[in-house]
Amino acid sequence: MDHQKILRMVDHTLLTQTATWEEIKQICDDAIQFGTASVCIPASYVKRAKEYVGDRMAVCTVIGFPNGYSTTATKVFETKDAIANGADEIDMVINLGYVKDGRFDVLLDEIRQIKGACGSHILKVIVETCLLTEEEKIRLCQIVTESGADFIKTSTGFSSAGATFDDVALFRQYVGPQVRIKAAGGISSLEDAERFIELGATRLGPSRIIKLIKNEEAHGY
Repeated sequence: MDHQKILRMVDHTLLTQTATWEEIKQICDDAIQFGTASVCIPASYVKRAKEYVGDRMAVCTVIGFPNGYSTTATKVFETKDAIANGADEIDMVINLGYVKDGRFDVLLDEIRQIKGACGSHILKVIVETCLLTEEEKIRLCQIVTESGADFIKTSTGFSSAGATFDDVALFRQYVGPQVRIKAAGGISSLEDAERFIELGATRLGPSRIIKLIKNEEAHGY
């Protein structure tokens, strides 16, 4: 698969706790150079990053990250604040306790409220597949479809495992046709990226893809 096709689907991501402005700026520069879909960065850097990239790159940030158990009101505030600071896309983490308690009505309402706060901006819903049963994954496909969110996303990258091929295939089977899929967490090779795309992912959340491509170019592959 052409590298450019992969890159157009990448949210170039840096969400480490110690991320500095110089590192965020480098992520932005790489994203612009390689033509990724967006940069995905901590909310505290959104305003500065958007001022830096302007219209050259979409800026994505994370809400309720990484554990998802903030109150709905807090997540809504975070969303509005991020958008006011220039965020183009929002990746929210669901409350997994609601899933385990079977409180899917509360979960659906939360996602709808956050989508309302997003307005026309893209909302991706992180469900943390490594902590879910298959039955829960299927139910969440239905919830995300009902909510009006734009994407279902596999993982934060901060739990016990990341995206798997089986999870992306399951999502493709059970989400509505208008819901897109983002695979994130542990995508460590271009071959894996290609496979996720073949299975139905239209966004990827790797932190290493550009590094891999740079390495290939440096070695003349």
